[in-house]
This record gives sequence, C-alpha cells and structure tokens, in this order.
Amino acid sequence: MNIDTQKITEFIYDYSPKIVGAILTLVIGFWIVGWITRMVKNLMKKRGVDKSIRPFLASLISTGLKILVILSVAQKFGIETASFVAIFGAMAFAIGMALQGSLGHFASGVMILIFKPFKVGDLVELGGKIGVVEEISVFNTVLLTPDNKKIIIPNGVVTSGVITNISGQGEIRVDMTYGIGYSDDIDKARKIIQEVADKCPQINHDKPVDIFVSELADSSVNFAVRPWCNSEYYWDVFFFMQENIKKSFDQGGVSIPFPQMDVHTQS
Repeated sequence: MNIDTQKITEFIYDYSPKIVGAILTLVIGFWIVGWITRMVKNLMKKRGVDKSIRPFLASLISTGLKILVILSVAQKFGIETASFVAIFGAMAFAIGMALQGSLGHFASGVMILIFKPFKVGDLVELGGKIGVVEEISVFNTVLLTPDNKKIIIPNGVVTSGVITNISGQGEIRVDMTYGIGYSDDIDKARKIIQEVADKCPQINHDKPVDIFVSELADSSVNFAVRPWCNSEYYWDVFFFMQENIKKSFDQGGVSIPFPQMDVHTQS
C-alpha cells in the first residue's frame, strides 16, 4: 500500500463517522425544524393570527432554526463557530441600526395584526385622523376618510398613540349639539328634534334618542342629542341630522344663534 492510499484510508477512517453524523444531524435537524414550523403555523391559525403575517413569522422561525442546525453540523467537523456567531450578530446589529425606523413600524404592525385592536372596515381614530380602515399591512395602516382621502399612517405612530375604535362594538352613539335662542320655546325645539330623528332610517329606533338641555351658553340654549345606530351608519346619521335639523328649525321658526356684534352709535 503506497502512502497516498494509506492517507486516504486514514482520512476515511477518521472522518467517516463525523460525515455520517453530520448528515444524520442535518437530515434529522431539518425534519425537526419542518415539524416545529408546521406546529407554529397551526398554532397561529388556531389563535387567529392574520393570514398576511403567518408565512413571514413561520419563515423567520424556520430560517433561525436551520442556521442553528448548520452551526451544529459545523461543530462536528471541529470548525470554530464562535466567529460565525459573532459575524451574524454584527450583521444583525448593523441591519437593525440601518432599518431602525422600519423595524419599529414592522414590530408595531405585527402587534396590530396579532392583538387586533381594529380590523378592516372599522371606523377608527388613529394619530388624530378619523376614517374607515381600508388596509392593514406590517408597516402601515391605510384609512379612507369621509371626504374620500387615503391616509397612510406608519404603524409605529398608530401603536404609540391612543387608538379609538369608533365602530368596534357594532353599535355606536352619535353625539351632537344644537343651540337655540333664549327666546325660543325649549319644548318646541325638543319636539322638532325628535321628529327629525324619527324620520332618519339609519337610527336604531329600538333605543330612545336622548334629547336634553346640556348647557345655558353665552348666547344659546344647547341641546345634547344622542341617537344610536349601527357603526357603519355613523356618518349617514350625522349628516342627516345636521341638514334636517336646520331645515326643520327654519320651518318651525326656531332660531339658531351665531356669533354677531351689535354696534350702537351716538349722534
């Protein structure tokens, strides 16, 4: 046996168990990673995690576990993995610093999709803006305002402020205020408001409409008017009441005070 054949034999003798062990570790490890990933997907499905985020989270978990399996295989060949871990850590830190803002919005988007403080179709107030939720992505939330403007709000802004889900309960109270003059008849004004509310088809007539004097202001007697309706009809009720209260007050001879100044001159 020549020296080359001897070296090859020794190499095979020394490394064949390591190679077999590495292959088995790789195969079994990847199988376990696949099983864990499937289990996580099923768990997210049972918990109602949004469909748009399930693949990303599953992929993130799968990639991280596969990296750990590959590092374990490398250790079987005596490769020092500490340097690789340090390199991965430095890369992750650099990427995190470069994408700090975007990652913050992404994390906020994940929280919104998991905890669901609102859903598509809800009327909400986010970042001081009111509108119907048109889309929820991992980076932004898109609102459609009553005047048909599309507002794109970064998710970091959404979660860092107060979230008001106006339609989250299915039924909502529409709070409005109407003022009449001090010389006008309170009972007559209340009757007119009630008649207008009775004509509004979107108001929930199973509940009484609250109509009461809320304030004796500087130049007006203010009524608080509070009908109930389904969430999707909020603006329909609001605009119907605004227009028809004005028309009915005009027809009934009830005045609506407005800021004015009386100027007196002396001759």
